[in-house]
Amino acid sequence: MSLSRPIAARPQPARIARWLLLVAFMVFAMVVVGGITRLTESGLSMVRWEPISGIVPPLNAAQWHAEFDAYKATPEYLKINRGMSLDEFKGIFFWEYLHRVIGRLIGIAFALPLAWFAWKRMIPRGYGPRLILLLALGGLQGAIGWWMVASGLIDRPDVSHIRLAVHLLTALLILAALVWTALDLFDLQRNPDARPARLTGIAALAFLVLFVQLMLGAFTAGLDAGYAFAEWPTMGGRLFPEGVAFLKPLWANLVDNPIVVQFVHRWFAWVAAAILLSLAWAAHKAGVKGPVHAIATFLILQIGLGIATLLTGVDIHVAVAHQAVGALLVASTAWTAQRLGKARRA
Repeated sequence: MSLSRPIAARPQPARIARWLLLVAFMVFAMVVVGGITRLTESGLSMVRWEPISGIVPPLNAAQWHAEFDAYKATPEYLKINRGMSLDEFKGIFFWEYLHRVIGRLIGIAFALPLAWFAWKRMIPRGYGPRLILLLALGGLQGAIGWWMVASGLIDRPDVSHIRLAVHLLTALLILAALVWTALDLFDLQRNPDARPARLTGIAALAFLVLFVQLMLGAFTAGLDAGYAFAEWPTMGGRLFPEGVAFLKPLWANLVDNPIVVQFVHRWFAWVAAAILLSLAWAAHKAGVKGPVHAIATFLILQIGLGIATLLTGVDIHVAVAHQAVGALLVASTAWTAQRLGKARRA
């Protein structure tokens, strides 16, 4: 049987675009499961990073006890969960295991079709480097995930909120890039001479403020800052609570002070909303319809869920919905920005 490379086939932009949207949906699912993993405090239940063999879970009592014994040596068990039963451990192990399995499946779902499309020479000219960069980002995301988990296995009973933010933002960056690239490819299917949409100034600003707000949200989650005040719009009956112990230097409060982080996350949301609505308005004036409705809808939902998360004392269902809609808002922003960039290029 000959293994010689096949003759170049006709590029398949729409086929590749549909594949990228499928991967984007898997990334969205992983973001949601990641939120559940965080809120159930399951992220430190697996203390080893085994990218290949780790896909097989414990299959018998001896293996479960070995996993549990490894967890018992962690700061989280020693300082918080001492006395946890094996059945309770299995409960938190499930979410971290599922999170890691989805990550592996995303890697397979991206790498194997990419290799096939490349082998068949179906990738349109100019898109190969972009797809390879997305593959590299996916591999980096796996390493970032372990880097995050490792921060909670040495002397602290939780992961670094900064590493948590890096992990979340990288996932959302990949999601946005997948959506944008898929849309460019659909445009190419309709018009073989179509060029990729350009990033406009208002779109760049919208992405920047949205990712700052999402970073603050990750800090809020990682510092458990959402539990500090279960009220809105006040905090302890005031716009800003009394008696807050500020850190030095002053800028450290924006990163490490739970009260300040929650306060800024609450009110920077309105800045982000204003910029996102400006993006939607610019797209509307350019004749873009569907993405504008999506970004407005998810923006309203996200603000409502953010307030509800506070008022319910971080109810897990509401908080997970908040993270899920945040991911949908990122995808909608990418959709709107790409269509605006396409309209401006036309």
